[in-house]
Amino acid sequence: MTSLSQSEGMYEVVVNHEGQYSIWPSDKAVPHGWKKAGKQGSKASCLEFIGEVWTDMRPLSLRAQT
Repeated sequence: MTSLSQSEGMYEVVVNHEGQYSIWPSDKAVPHGWKKAGKQGSKASCLEFIGEVWTDMRPLSLRAQT
């Protein structure tokens, strides 16, 4: 029997230079241009974290102009 965490997989929250967030499988290397944002867990918990911290969806370069 597979546990929920094994069947769902573990994810890492990643962020790019524009302050845009995404999730990435924790067993894969983080893609070039992205870095770990300090949250790892289930897909649902990572998406919840992103919803809490990424309140302005505009790219950082656009936010800096205002």
